[in-house]
Amino acid sequence: MKAFPIAVIAALFCWLTPMTAAAQKSEIYTSWRNNLAVDGYDVVSFHAGKPVKGRERYVTVYKDADWRFDTQANMDLFLMNPDAFVPQYGGYCAWAVAKQKLAPGKADYWHVEDGKLYLNYSKRVKKRWDALRDEFIEQSDRHWPALLNE
Repeated sequence: MKAFPIAVIAALFCWLTPMTAAAQKSEIYTSWRNNLAVDGYDVVSFHAGKPVKGRERYVTVYKDADWRFDTQANMDLFLMNPDAFVPQYGGYCAWAVAKQKLAPGKADYWHVEDGKLYLNYSKRVKKRWDALRDEFIEQSDRHWPALLNE
């Protein structure tokens, strides 16, 4: 078996490396297992105070993510003004963004304030975030969306 010349390996490495380094993180957090935003929950339902899972038959694509809804009416509301319902920081953990990090936001640890949906990673993290929510929102707003390019 003939070995690849070192020059070929080096050229491949140089060709592949810039593409990886320049890759921007997705604006909307989705699991590696699927392309569902907010774990498949209906984002409109959070604003009504009772989050529910979306159904497969009510789905739309926005910002390269799949958004599911419980009802046609909720999907229609979303389609009229998606940015009114999309979670802050693209569904990444609000506390982590305040700390200049990216972590998945989980639908179980949510809060709506001033018409904006915020997600956090865990119960413990949400408790920390709730304690100084206004400060963390201010910090997160400063870091977002530039954090996606780091």
